[in-house]
Amino acid sequence: MTIHHSMLPIRAATLGRAALLALTCLGAANIATAADEEDPPWQEKATAAPKSFDVAKLQHFTVTPDSSLVYGIDPATLTVGEDWVVRYVMVARSSSGAINAFYEGIRCQTAEVKTYARWDNNRSAWHTATSGEWKALAASGPTRPATVLAMEGLCNGRSVNGNPRKMLATLKTGTYLHR
Repeated sequence: MTIHHSMLPIRAATLGRAALLALTCLGAANIATAADEEDPPWQEKATAAPKSFDVAKLQHFTVTPDSSLVYGIDPATLTVGEDWVVRYVMVARSSSGAINAFYEGIRCQTAEVKTYARWDNNRSAWHTATSGEWKALAASGPTRPATVLAMEGLCNGRSVNGNPRKMLATLKTGTYLHR
């Protein structure tokens, strides 16, 4: 290929733009890395269980079609904390009327659930959970009810699905199903 003198300024300008673009990208990558390093680690905010919950106003959801338990959350207890944890009171009621209630939190970003407290029917008070550890959401086992809540309305992938009103509407209409 023969290079004409008239093509040199165009090639030089093109090479200059390419070099400037490469330096800009490298600079942006360094800025992004520096910003990531400066972000403080996630900190969970302290929380107390709600003073009460209302079994009569539960918003029901299905964990498994053949379950002998009926599940629901009290809409008045559904919150999104400053730490982006979705907290709620979940109630599981047996066919005999026995009630188990839990104050839980879901961290959508990491797909984890934590039980903060269990309702003691005998004392009509919350009993703080002993382990208080975050557990991975799973399709089976003890975290299944929280997994269903996360997938059907509380989380939008790894993000919180808006405010509590939007979450409740999504759960109610069943328009956001990820099963």
